[in-house]
Amino acid sequence: MALSEQIVGLTRSSAARSQADAVRSPRAAWEQRLSRLLWASDLVILIVVTFGTQLAWFGFADSAVVTRATTLISGLPYWMFSTILVMAWMWCLSLTDSRRARVVGVGSLEYVRIVTASFRLFGTIAILAFIFRVDVARGYLLIALPVGVGLLAGSRWAWRRWLVRRRVRGEYTAQALLVGSTASVRHIARELAASPEAGYRVVGVCVDDRAAGSTIGDDCDVRVLGDFGSVERVLADTGADTVIVTSGHDLPPERVKRLSWGLETGRQSLVLAPSIMDIAGPRLHTRPVAGLPLIHVETPRFTQGQRIAKRSFDLIVSFVLLVLLSPVLLALALAVRFSSNGPALFSQVRIGHNGRPFRMFKFRSMVVDAEDRLPALIARQNAGNEVLFKLADDPRVTPLGRFMRRYSLDELPQLFNVFIGDMALVGPRPPLPSEVSKYADHVHRRFMVKPGITGAWQVGGRSTLTWQDSVRLDLSYVENWSLAGDFVILLKTFRAVFAPGSTAV
Repeated sequence: MALSEQIVGLTRSSAARSQADAVRSPRAAWEQRLSRLLWASDLVILIVVTFGTQLAWFGFADSAVVTRATTLISGLPYWMFSTILVMAWMWCLSLTDSRRARVVGVGSLEYVRIVTASFRLFGTIAILAFIFRVDVARGYLLIALPVGVGLLAGSRWAWRRWLVRRRVRGEYTAQALLVGSTASVRHIARELAASPEAGYRVVGVCVDDRAAGSTIGDDCDVRVLGDFGSVERVLADTGADTVIVTSGHDLPPERVKRLSWGLETGRQSLVLAPSIMDIAGPRLHTRPVAGLPLIHVETPRFTQGQRIAKRSFDLIVSFVLLVLLSPVLLALALAVRFSSNGPALFSQVRIGHNGRPFRMFKFRSMVVDAEDRLPALIARQNAGNEVLFKLADDPRVTPLGRFMRRYSLDELPQLFNVFIGDMALVGPRPPLPSEVSKYADHVHRRFMVKPGITGAWQVGGRSTLTWQDSVRLDLSYVENWSLAGDFVILLKTFRAVFAPGSTAV
């Protein structure tokens, strides 16, 4: 047999083994099962949306798509057009990898891909209808698009809740082996343990400065299974399907390359955790230069268009909410005024955009002399952190105030701050001047945007956060802002207020 034929045969047999391993591996099995569940759910939703819209718009009449310029699809009944639309919509969702396990369950990318695929499909339909002069009922399309996108997003949110519950129990997770320095693997292990919805379960670590069998820290019981030279052996022993390299400076590039070449195709994957944390989205650009995949990190900046978009969104939503909630605002104001001595509203100086002070409004949830009592309570602080003062069961809080704080109703007057432009719906926490005096220089970057009624700090734990975590969340929001991210935080806020025990969005 010729050498070339032997090589082809070996390549084919290797590919066949890789495919067989992928089918047999637990990760491939649950990824395939999850993808099928999402596929079936999407199909049911799109059938209901398209045919439901058709019936709502045309009734049971024998309506048809007609064309002026050609008889190619003249007289095509709408039930057939709806069938084609469902098939095309499902195909577009598949093309954007909206059901891929790596984008399902965490983050906003899954929702972004659903919206992108849907709008591109309907945009294409509009262009083709114009070119070929096909009369498609615009009302039919204008109803089907938003209803379909909304139900698809709602379905994915429900599946995400289901998936998080499974992942908390250790199901539907990637088995991860961490490789790097002790400090970096400890940090990543803690972050993954605190976020089970991310879908990674750490089975062990490989480090060069600790003995096998030891743990990587008193507060982290993940075991050391080997050093850098034994990664392949540990993978075989543990059955891990994901290698996460947590610090590139500890592993030479050639070692990482050899490690990636040794992973089984379709079954195992390599993840690189960059040493520059909390940078994502539009700030990262990969550009190959002379065969090197250089990652460009843009400095944080906000274009005029971004500022206009965010301000327009804040203005419209705050106005609508003020109108809709005006009876609630009036009822709460009267309840506060007559339930305890003092005014209904409480105003306080906070620091806003570019370090400018402003007066923030809230419903009064404490007794009138709460500020005078503060020095006597500082020693009793049992929540918050070294910068933010919090006291569980604060004696200054009124009974009505406890109820309002439970559902964040005391913060509703901040909608007026948003409407007049001092605050935004989503942004960093508005700090007190006394807190700003304790800031390190880099923390002042949070003033690049307006403070928000809610933000990453609120959905991330509020008073349970350490100061370092609070700063990290705020700066990550400022440096990676997007309008889609604001929508996600608002959804998380709604769920944090009305369903405190849930974690998936």
